Parts: sequence; structure tokens; C-alpha cells
Amino acid sequence: MTDYQELHINVTPFSEAACDLLAAFLADEGYESFVTDESGLTAYISASCFSPETVAGIVDSFPMPVSLSTRTNLVKGKDWNEEWEKNYFRPIVVGERCVIHSSFHTDVPDADFDIVIDPRMAFGTGHHATTSLMLEYLLDMPLQDISVIDMGTGTGILAILCMMRGAAHADAIEIDPGACENARDNITLNNADGINLICGDASKLEGLAPADLLIANINRNIILADIDAYSATLNNGGQMLLSGFYEDDVALIEARALPLGLKTTEKKVRDKWCALRLVKA
Repeated sequence: MTDYQELHINVTPFSEAACDLLAAFLADEGYESFVTDESGLTAYISASCFSPETVAGIVDSFPMPVSLSTRTNLVKGKDWNEEWEKNYFRPIVVGERCVIHSSFHTDVPDADFDIVIDPRMAFGTGHHATTSLMLEYLLDMPLQDISVIDMGTGTGILAILCMMRGAAHADAIEIDPGACENARDNITLNNADGINLICGDASKLEGLAPADLLIANINRNIILADIDAYSATLNNGGQMLLSGFYEDDVALIEARALPLGLKTTEKKVRDKWCALRLVKA
């Protein structure tokens, strides 16, 4: 079991916007899961990747007029399903058509698509705005018989919904070995045959068959660094869904996307987080 470093940042006075911005900065540094409470933000990163200097840099240069203080705690490997059940994860319904719950939930609403996610520490339960925005896109798009690539699959939730909605095949790529293991378990729980799970980064796109749809719910910096590889693995006329960044970041992403023939056709925004739908000319 993977050990995690728990980082709590106390925000005074409390500001939801400040917590969102902290989460964005920490996501860029590899933090995987975030929980906001009345005092601030708690974030988790693999213990081997934790850097006190990085945290100090984020706190010292934070651009909003709030006071920040931190505390950390080493969380030894444990039953993360039990931890999420006790503290965070509750069933949710997205777009009135998709219910997301864990295997330990008993009172689950009926919906067209029933997704079982045991999240452990992997990102992607549908609660965060970026995940729910991506799920809404996937619920509205025609997916029958298409091929999909899901970058940074996390829990596997987006690839799983694609298969439930009739996709022919999905390559799901995840860099974190622990998240890969979690995604594999969730794929099995949902009988999501047709998902090829790959542990690695964007270099794993080489050799894959071009896809009709590429999904990346990661963060701004990774998208900016890897969008060339994303575009190269997308069929002409194919679509790309991007999220994991703020609306303020859209201009940066579109500036990198346009020379690759990727044009924005739709934008969704929730709580300042953004998701883009693009088509490759």
C-alpha cells in the first residue's frame, strides 16, 4: 500500500476561491486528491513525491490577500475505500442520467448509467467540477462505436462511461502506479470490457491507433506540454475534451491548440474551473 503525505493549508479568512487556486497550484506539483472544509484545503500526494520547499514556495508567493499556514501528516497505507466512505465520498448524479457511487453504498438513486468507483486516493469521483463537466460532455456526445484515448485516467471513470455509452475501445493512460491499480479494479467492477489500461505518460501514445476522441482531465501545465502528442494521436475530424484548469487558462491552451488544427467548439465553466470541447480540422 502506498504511503501518502497529507497537507492541510489553513486559509484565513476562509475563501473558496483561494482553496480552488491552491488546489490548482498543488495539482501542477502532483497532488492527487483535495478536500475543502471550513478552515481551508487538505491535499494528498505520494509520500515519495512530497517536497516541503515546493509547499513553501506556493505559500510564500500566493497571490491572494489571505493568510496561509500549513501542517502535514504522514498517512500510512490503509484501506482507502474505508477512509473515503467515512469522510468524503457520497453518491452523486450527473446530468440526471449518470449515478456514481462506491461498492460500499447501499442507498443509490436509479439512473441510465450506473458507475461504481472505489476511489482510494486516485482523482475522479465526479464530485470535482472538472470531472463532472467532462462527464456532462460524455453524456451528451454520440459515442457509439468510436475509439477513445483517456489521458490521466485516474479512477478510470471517464473511460468507463465511454464504454457504457457504446464506445468500441478505449486506451486509458495513467502515470501513477497506484492510480493504475485503482483504475484496473474499477474497470473490473463495472465490467468495462474494451478498456486497455496503460501505466505511463504521453510517450505511451506512440504506437497507439489514432482515436476519434481524446480526453485529458489533468492540469494546465501537463496539457500545454503534451497537447502536440494528443493532437498527433487524434483522427482528423476527431474531438478532444480538455479540463483540469481555470477559465483564465483558456487563452493559453487555445494558443497552443490552434496551430495544431484544434478549434474550440464549446466551453463549460463551473466554479471558475473550465472544460473545453475542440475539433481537429
